[in-house]
Amino acid sequence: MGDSIDLSGDGGVLKTILRKGKADAICPSEDLPLVDVQYEGMLAETGEVFDTTREDNTVFSFELWKGSVIQAWEIAVKTMKVGEVAKITCKPEYAYGSAGSPPDIPPDATLIFEVELVACKPRKGSSVAGVSEERARLEELKKQRELAAAAKEDEKRRREEAKAAAAARMQAKLESKKGQAKGKGKAR
Repeated sequence: MGDSIDLSGDGGVLKTILRKGKADAICPSEDLPLVDVQYEGMLAETGEVFDTTREDNTVFSFELWKGSVIQAWEIAVKTMKVGEVAKITCKPEYAYGSAGSPPDIPPDATLIFEVELVACKPRKGSSVAGVSEERARLEELKKQRELAAAAKEDEKRRREEAKAAAAARMQAKLESKKGQAKGKGKAR
């Protein structure tokens, strides 16, 4: 934690994790594109807070992959886990650009957001159960593949052992025949 991650590759969107989500926490995905966040936005130049959901303890909900929020949020929130809190620094080209967003955000402003990903949900019309069932089905397929691979490895190991045992028996027979041949040769 504490190291900035360059999410855009050009320094335009930097993310610093302030609090990690739990290891098993879910992330936004194509199946779970609706997100709820709490945030506080401030101007990098002055530190002035221009917007927050924290004062009234509300959440801001939006759908990823729709372009309904600034590009920096599209990029950064996709990388978060539920429960994670991150500082997201956005250059103007990933925020409001040269137009700004008057009266609160001046033109060409670099913005800093402290964002907490509160929840990820399926698109309306989908159900969490449907997504969970699909995830469970895929997990079951993965387990079946792993079991099949393990059975295949087991079978391969048994064949190798059987080959080795057969080779050992053949070797023993050859040794036995050599011994018998030597014994017959001496009796003459």
